[in-house]
Amino acid sequence: MMMTQIEAADGHRFDCWIEPAQGERKGGIVILQEIFGVTDQLKGVARTYAALGYEVAIPALFDRQERGVVVPFDKGPKGRDLMLAAKLDETMQDVAAAVAVLARNGGKVGVIGFCWGGGLAIRAAQTLDIGAAVAFYGTRLPQYLDRPLKAPMQGHWGTEDDHVPAEVLAEAQAYFPELEVHTYKAGHAFANDARPSYIPEVAAKAHARTRTFFQEHLIG
Repeated sequence: MMMTQIEAADGHRFDCWIEPAQGERKGGIVILQEIFGVTDQLKGVARTYAALGYEVAIPALFDRQERGVVVPFDKGPKGRDLMLAAKLDETMQDVAAAVAVLARNGGKVGVIGFCWGGGLAIRAAQTLDIGAAVAFYGTRLPQYLDRPLKAPMQGHWGTEDDHVPAEVLAEAQAYFPELEVHTYKAGHAFANDARPSYIPEVAAKAHARTRTFFQEHLIG
């Protein structure tokens, strides 16, 4: 595992955490961050999927706003400000660059996004050449209701998530009829084991469904 630098199509160079696949490499997964940056918690998620045989990349999507920033979980407003300063088309160039790095090493590439990254995972499924995408409590859903999905997409949301009211999720489901949606009695960030919102059994169920989904669409 190591932090490396990769380059987006517009020449922007940024950090990207790479977690090598353990055992036989089966494909790649790009993990898209919450509003906190490339955290130790996400590196732990990367290790979990690397143990399944995936090479994992976590692009530092805030590097355009502030290089190397990792926002503490109790400093949410700072992370929100960085997210609001990000331009979607530039962020997606960085996601595309991370996908390309993994694709060069063979196999299909999937995307998993959390919170802000969950919404970005939808955009990835709409615009990038990927095998599948999964959103964990993806936010800002209305801004992605402008084009169809090209890649298979699965999503996990809590019914008590104050970031994604039920009517917003229902609107997204109506717009993307092929989106496989799972809901849980949980709030936002239920899969982040470093936050008080963590619900272990719900997180385990969502990740199990993600593993099955990727097995089907990335490995076959």
